[in-house]
Amino acid sequence: MTELCRCHWVDVTKPDYVTYHDTEWGVPVYDDNKLFEFLTLEAAQAGLSWYTVLKKRDNYRAAFANFDPVKVAAFDEAKAAEMLQNPGIIRNRLKVAAAINNAARFLEVQTEFGSFSAYQWQFVGGTPQQNSIAGPEDYRATSPESDAFSKDLKKRGFKFVGSTIIYAHMQACGMVNDHHNNCFRHQAVAAL
Repeated sequence: MTELCRCHWVDVTKPDYVTYHDTEWGVPVYDDNKLFEFLTLEAAQAGLSWYTVLKKRDNYRAAFANFDPVKVAAFDEAKAAEMLQNPGIIRNRLKVAAAINNAARFLEVQTEFGSFSAYQWQFVGGTPQQNSIAGPEDYRATSPESDAFSKDLKKRGFKFVGSTIIYAHMQACGMVNDHHNNCFRHQAVAAL
């Protein structure tokens, strides 16, 4: 059987990483709770590898009320302190506080735009950008769109939303198709 060609960053010895790449990464997401999940997980990743966060994803879902922004926005200091004792998540006080803060800001954006999805997708004109990635050197860490998205989120009071984090968020939820040109998912994702 021929091995499928995948993006160079996928460690094929890690089945959960392969599944994430093959089924989720780059697929356009319009569901607000899923967008809140990706935003929270990308912020948690800051300074760490994505795989570190991916391994803890189920624990994050349990700790963060299945990424329901209404519930997370209501977390108080006692709940935040409890979360910092949870070995299943990244126990960083600033990141936990940011997730709770971001949930409240997320709800404000939903009120203003009708959905976070409508707000988020405006930064790419409502259509996923199709990038040409011929080699590792073609991957970028930011873009003019992630710069604008990040700047606007910061203005709205979001935390841990620098342009690099936001570009990773855009990749994860399909605002940009950054699958390598030869990756078997490139054309499939482009067709979505």
